[in-house]
Amino acid sequence: MKRFQSLSEVRSELTAGTTSCRQLVEYYLGNIERQNSTLNAFLEVWPDEARAQADAVDAKLAAGTAGPLAGMVIGIKDVLAYAGHSLQSSSLMLDGFKSLYTGTAVQRLLDADAIIIGRQNCDEFAMGGSNETSYFGPARNAVDPSRVPGGSSGGSAVAVQSDMCLASIGSDTGGSVRQPAAFCGVVGFKPTYSRISRYGLVAFASSFDQIGPITRSVADAALLTEIMAGPDGMDSTASQREVPAYSQQLTPAAHYRIGYIADAVNSEGLNPEIKAAMETQLDLLRGQGHVVEAVDFPYLDFMIPTYYILTTAEASSNLGRFDGVKYGYRAPDATDLESLYKKSRAQGFGAEVQRRILLGTFVLSANYYDAYYTKAQRVRRLIKDKTDELLRQYDFLVLPTTPTTAFKIGEKQDPVSMYLADIFTVQASLAGVPAISVPVGEDSTGLPIGLQIMAGSFREAELLAFASAITEEVVA
Repeated sequence: MKRFQSLSEVRSELTAGTTSCRQLVEYYLGNIERQNSTLNAFLEVWPDEARAQADAVDAKLAAGTAGPLAGMVIGIKDVLAYAGHSLQSSSLMLDGFKSLYTGTAVQRLLDADAIIIGRQNCDEFAMGGSNETSYFGPARNAVDPSRVPGGSSGGSAVAVQSDMCLASIGSDTGGSVRQPAAFCGVVGFKPTYSRISRYGLVAFASSFDQIGPITRSVADAALLTEIMAGPDGMDSTASQREVPAYSQQLTPAAHYRIGYIADAVNSEGLNPEIKAAMETQLDLLRGQGHVVEAVDFPYLDFMIPTYYILTTAEASSNLGRFDGVKYGYRAPDATDLESLYKKSRAQGFGAEVQRRILLGTFVLSANYYDAYYTKAQRVRRLIKDKTDELLRQYDFLVLPTTPTTAFKIGEKQDPVSMYLADIFTVQASLAGVPAISVPVGEDSTGLPIGLQIMAGSFREAELLAFASAITEEVVA
């Protein structure tokens, strides 16, 4: 069976009768069996269940009652709740835990006849930028298995990259969908904060977390977002705005005003080949008649410290519930309640999660709250206001998704160097605006390069249409 680039290709063959959902599932299961022992993208596969779902969807297709995602075989990141299935956040802390309910986004996908084939590897509790903090070991980039796929949704990106499924559902806190998409040469989309309900998503930093798709085509990202988005009575922070038919609005305007952040493109830490790819893309956009101008963003150097102060503070609060008492890992050598808490958390959490909990607890402490947390909230407001101001002047802001291409596993041992890899993705997260990473070529060694595009809040339709045009140019 050929590698499908989009659901529309799958649906064409389903309609023609040249394939079936059952055959699709068998195809992806075969790819997983051949590749997963090397790439470590899937933590668990549900073959019998996927086959049963496929048979049910095939019957719906024959009856003419199939949903819009019929033929879409997907994997879900190991932070999304799916009733009766393991949910570990790639951590020993949740060893043996099975979800008691299905999250809103996952349920909406199932209701639209998507077929879920398994759960995917990620950084522990979504904390990391390389998928190296997973309790189950790193996922590996299919282009070069000695390199990382990015994180935290690394397994989700690799699964799409290596054709183990047609699409994946990840989560993005500071770039965790977009960065691995760039490293793996696929599309990664983070909608506006609140566009998709977080009910059923294991919390890392609640004011940042957003579910998003990883796909091969922008059209599939648009359709998946359209299905998952919308109000939810189980999540009071979910937006009440009506959801446009994104998948039907992928025709871009003839001309746009586009700003690019000059300090990002001219950054000393930017890989020269990524810079060249960016400049080539900007020249292409100018040649198409778009207004392309450099813009000044004075807070670039403040984004990483602001992001990590705020997200670690929220993580410290959110992860307080994992104490060895209610569910998940419980230290076998505990002797009393206090030692149960201490030993369960010390043994159940990995080093990076412990580091972030400790940092977050520190910045929330009485002596340092105003000096760090309050100040970071003020800087976040400045970043958001400046980003919104630029997005009123320009239709889109463009910048590299990452400062480098995929690096070697084990290369970034210093946590600060790992955190700096998020420098271009955290802006959209701090501002709460939608952003997408699309592949725009490869470096001289064949490693993918991603272009990131941001738009104003709830302007997903325009962003997806513009991104779709860019990916068509790259494919052409």
